[in-house]
Amino acid sequence: METFKPTELNFSDKAIEHFQNTLSRRGNGIGIKIGVKKAGCSGYEYFFDFVDDIDNKDKIFERNGCKIFVDEESLSFLKGSLVDYSEEGLNKGIRFENPNAKAVCGCGESFTI
Repeated sequence: METFKPTELNFSDKAIEHFQNTLSRRGNGIGIKIGVKKAGCSGYEYFFDFVDDIDNKDKIFERNGCKIFVDEESLSFLKGSLVDYSEEGLNKGIRFENPNAKAVCGCGESFTI
């Protein structure tokens, strides 16, 4: 993993590998979009989408040839976060270590700023 940058969004090697595999299985797309939206029981939740066309308003992070797109508003909620991929028993998926989140709901799907 690269050096941790507290003013940016950080990614583990496992997360990047997961995104690359997901794009490969899809068969097309230029990257993955990560964002934050108002929803969930705690106020905000993370979302993911495929990117087929570049939006010049998005910040692009490129790691090992994988492009991750984040809109400016979401980036303000995500700065300093580590995006990781974990497999624990039957549970596997992307996990955020977000220093901006003051609380996370019981199901782990949403958070409070």
